[in-house]
Amino acid sequence: MLMLFLTVAMVHLIALMSPGPDFFFVSQTAASRSRKEAMMGVIGITLGVLVWAAVALMGLHLLLQKMAWLHQIITVGGGLYLCWMGWQLLKSARAKKQSGDDTPVALPARGRTFMRGLLTNLSNPKAVIYFGSVFSMFVGDSVSGGERLGIFLLIVVETLAWFSLVALVFALPKMRRGYQRLAKWIDGVAGVVFAGFGIALIVNR
Repeated sequence: MLMLFLTVAMVHLIALMSPGPDFFFVSQTAASRSRKEAMMGVIGITLGVLVWAAVALMGLHLLLQKMAWLHQIITVGGGLYLCWMGWQLLKSARAKKQSGDDTPVALPARGRTFMRGLLTNLSNPKAVIYFGSVFSMFVGDSVSGGERLGIFLLIVVETLAWFSLVALVFALPKMRRGYQRLAKWIDGVAGVVFAGFGIALIVNR
């Protein structure tokens, strides 16, 4: 059982560390707003992972195999949301370039970061692929109910810890000053990344 937990922990950490929409959202929010605001996004992302992990433990891969149309809906819906996020960031970068204002207009209004974090994770193409295939490999029929609960808690705690660290690092004064100097470029690159994720998800569905 210990080896199973260690393997899942390592695989999930690698998945978390690979840059994606969740990472870009938390890092940009922390650098442009505050650590507190970023942590609201982190909690939203963690809740999203909680949902994905729970569904995966109940047989997400089997559900997606038997209901191909559901997979298509999840894929296209997630792709469209990520494209919308990318468009908002690109508009923000353009507005900053024209006005010289570094106000993060592409980010949600204060107090709504939790919901944006949740939606970003639920629409994350990495989450669909990871929990629908890779993660499901470790929760076969031979895994007991107690082990499934332990894996579930491990995934949630590891996600919260990693993105809390990301929020802490990018909220440091040095990181925030760097963001303020390069805000329009960071927003532009992040917009292209988000849109790229969304388009790739729709095209390769």
